[in-house]
Amino acid sequence: MRLAGIQQFLKEHRLPFQYWEENDCGSIEFDHRGLHYHIWEFPEPERGAQSNVRSAGRSEEFGHNYEEAILEILKTWEEF
Repeated sequence: MRLAGIQQFLKEHRLPFQYWEENDCGSIEFDHRGLHYHIWEFPEPERGAQSNVRSAGRSEEFGHNYEEAILEILKTWEEF
C-alpha cells in the first residue's frame, strides 16, 4: 500500500477518499469543504508526487520526502 501515512491521516479525520494503485504508484482523491483534492505519485526514477493540497486550484510537484511534505500541509488545515 502506497501513501500509507496520508491514508491513515484521512481515516483518522473521517475524511472519505478514493485510493488506487497502479505500477507501484498510489493515487488519492478526496473532497473537503466543497473542494476536490488529489495526490498522485510519480514512478521511479522520478519518484515524487503531484498534489493540489496547498492550493485547491493549482497543482504542484513534490520531490524527496513528498509524503511527509503533503502530510505537513494537511495538518495545517482547520478542523475537519
